[in-house]
Amino acid sequence: MTSRRAVENLIARYAELVDDGDFAGLGLLLADASFVGSGAPVSGRAAIEKMFRDTLIVYADGTPRTQHVTTNIAIEVDEQTGTAVSRSYVTVLQALPELALQPIAAGRYRDRFERRDGEWRFVERRADVKLVGDVSRHLRRVAEQP
Repeated sequence: MTSRRAVENLIARYAELVDDGDFAGLGLLLADASFVGSGAPVSGRAAIEKMFRDTLIVYADGTPRTQHVTTNIAIEVDEQTGTAVSRSYVTVLQALPELALQPIAAGRYRDRFERRDGEWRFVERRADVKLVGDVSRHLRRVAEQP
Protein backbone atom coordinates (compact mmCIF):
# COMPACT_ATOMS: atom_id res chain seq x y z
CA MET A 1 0.00 0.00 0.00
CA THR A 2 1.28 3.46 -0.81
CA SER A 3 1.86 6.00 1.95
CA ARG A 4 -0.83 8.23 0.50
CA ARG A 5 -3.36 5.39 0.59
CA ALA A 6 -2.39 4.49 4.18
CA VAL A 7 -2.98 8.10 5.29
CA GLU A 8 -6.27 8.25 3.38
CA ASN A 9 -7.35 5.04 5.16
CA LEU A 10 -6.64 6.65 8.55
CA ILE A 11 -8.85 9.60 7.60
CA ALA A 12 -11.65 7.22 6.58
CA ARG A 13 -11.21 5.08 9.69
CA TYR A 14 -11.74 8.12 11.92
CA ALA A 15 -15.13 8.80 10.28
CA GLU A 16 -16.16 5.14 10.63
CA LEU A 17 -15.26 5.02 14.31
CA VAL A 18 -17.14 8.22 15.16
CA ASP A 19 -20.23 7.09 13.25
CA ASP A 20 -20.07 3.64 14.89
CA GLY A 21 -19.86 5.23 18.36
CA ASP A 22 -16.58 3.36 18.92
CA PHE A 23 -14.92 5.84 21.24
CA ALA A 24 -12.40 3.29 22.52
CA GLY A 25 -11.38 2.77 18.89
CA LEU A 26 -11.01 6.53 18.44
CA GLY A 27 -8.79 6.65 21.51
CA LEU A 28 -6.63 3.94 20.00
CA LEU A 29 -6.56 5.54 16.54
CA LEU A 30 -5.53 8.91 18.01
CA ALA A 31 -3.42 7.53 20.89
CA ASP A 32 -0.25 9.24 19.60
CA ALA A 33 -2.02 12.42 18.53
CA SER A 34 -3.43 15.68 19.79
CA PHE A 35 -7.03 16.46 18.90
CA VAL A 36 -7.73 20.16 18.51
CA GLY A 37 -11.38 21.15 18.18
CA SER A 38 -13.50 23.83 19.78
CA GLY A 39 -12.00 23.28 23.25
CA ALA A 40 -8.53 22.85 24.64
CA PRO A 41 -6.29 20.34 22.81
CA VAL A 42 -6.70 16.76 24.03
CA SER A 43 -3.92 14.18 23.88
CA GLY A 44 -3.55 10.54 24.77
CA ARG A 45 -5.73 7.50 24.33
CA ALA A 46 -7.80 7.75 27.54
CA ALA A 47 -8.31 11.52 27.32
CA ILE A 48 -9.44 11.38 23.68
CA GLU A 49 -11.84 8.51 24.37
CA LYS A 50 -13.29 10.43 27.35
CA MET A 51 -13.69 13.61 25.31
CA PHE A 52 -15.80 11.81 22.70
CA ARG A 53 -17.87 10.00 25.36
CA ASP A 54 -18.49 13.26 27.21
CA THR A 55 -19.31 15.25 24.07
CA LEU A 56 -21.42 13.09 21.75
CA ILE A 57 -24.93 11.80 22.36
CA VAL A 58 -25.23 8.06 21.70
CA TYR A 59 -28.58 6.44 20.92
CA ALA A 60 -30.05 2.99 21.65
CA ASP A 61 -28.24 1.48 18.64
CA GLY A 62 -24.91 2.53 20.20
CA THR A 63 -24.20 5.21 17.60
CA PRO A 64 -24.59 8.99 17.38
CA ARG A 65 -26.80 8.40 14.29
CA THR A 66 -24.39 10.41 12.14
CA GLN A 67 -22.56 10.02 8.87
CA HIS A 68 -19.28 11.90 8.51
CA VAL A 69 -18.54 12.58 4.85
CA THR A 70 -14.92 13.52 4.23
CA THR A 71 -14.16 15.09 0.84
CA ASN A 72 -11.66 17.30 -0.99
CA ILE A 73 -8.85 15.30 0.56
CA ALA A 74 -5.39 16.67 -0.23
CA ILE A 75 -2.45 14.66 1.11
CA GLU A 76 1.22 15.60 0.94
CA VAL A 77 3.69 12.88 1.91
CA ASP A 78 7.38 13.40 2.62
CA GLU A 79 8.90 9.93 2.31
CA GLN A 80 12.31 11.22 3.40
CA THR A 81 11.11 12.31 6.84
CA GLY A 82 8.24 9.83 7.17
CA THR A 83 5.72 12.62 7.66
CA ALA A 84 2.55 13.69 5.93
CA VAL A 85 -0.03 16.44 6.13
CA SER A 86 -3.58 16.53 4.84
CA ARG A 87 -6.44 18.95 4.36
CA SER A 88 -10.01 17.86 3.87
CA TYR A 89 -13.61 18.96 4.19
CA VAL A 90 -16.08 17.26 6.51
CA THR A 91 -19.85 17.33 6.39
CA VAL A 92 -21.75 15.68 9.23
CA LEU A 93 -25.22 14.34 8.48
CA GLN A 94 -27.67 13.11 11.11
CA ALA A 95 -31.06 11.42 11.07
CA LEU A 96 -33.34 10.18 13.85
CA PRO A 97 -36.91 8.90 13.82
CA GLU A 98 -38.07 12.42 14.75
CA LEU A 99 -35.36 14.24 12.74
CA ALA A 100 -35.21 14.14 8.95
CA LEU A 101 -31.81 13.50 7.41
CA GLN A 102 -29.95 16.80 7.44
CA PRO A 103 -26.48 18.30 7.54
CA ILE A 104 -25.69 19.41 11.09
CA ALA A 105 -22.12 20.63 10.69
CA ALA A 106 -19.48 21.30 8.05
CA GLY A 107 -15.87 22.32 8.26
CA ARG A 108 -12.31 21.30 7.62
CA TYR A 109 -9.76 18.90 8.99
CA ARG A 110 -6.06 19.66 9.02
CA ASP A 111 -4.07 16.59 9.96
CA ARG A 112 -0.46 15.63 10.55
CA PHE A 113 0.87 12.07 10.39
CA GLU A 114 4.11 10.24 11.07
CA ARG A 115 5.33 6.83 10.04
CA ARG A 116 6.51 4.91 13.11
CA ASP A 117 7.85 1.38 12.92
CA GLY A 118 6.55 1.18 9.36
CA GLU A 119 2.98 2.24 10.28
CA TRP A 120 1.34 5.59 9.60
CA ARG A 121 -0.26 7.25 12.65
CA PHE A 122 -2.11 10.47 13.36
CA VAL A 123 0.05 13.05 15.15
CA GLU A 124 -2.52 15.82 15.12
CA ARG A 125 -6.12 16.30 14.02
CA ARG A 126 -7.46 19.85 13.87
CA ALA A 127 -11.20 20.10 13.36
CA ASP A 128 -12.40 23.56 12.38
CA VAL A 129 -16.19 23.65 12.12
CA LYS A 130 -17.25 26.52 9.85
CA LEU A 131 -21.00 25.91 9.53
CA VAL A 132 -23.29 24.66 12.32
CA GLY A 133 -26.88 23.48 12.01
CA ASP A 134 -29.06 21.81 14.64
CA VAL A 135 -26.54 19.94 16.81
CA SER A 136 -28.89 19.70 19.80
CA ARG A 137 -29.30 15.94 19.21
CA HIS A 138 -25.59 15.41 18.59
CA LEU A 139 -23.60 17.34 21.19
CA ARG A 140 -24.23 16.85 24.91
CA ARG A 141 -23.33 20.35 26.03
CA VAL A 142 -25.79 21.85 23.53
CA ALA A 143 -28.51 19.34 24.51
CA GLU A 144 -27.99 19.98 28.22
CA GLN A 145 -28.20 23.78 28.07
CA PRO A 146 -31.40 25.28 29.55
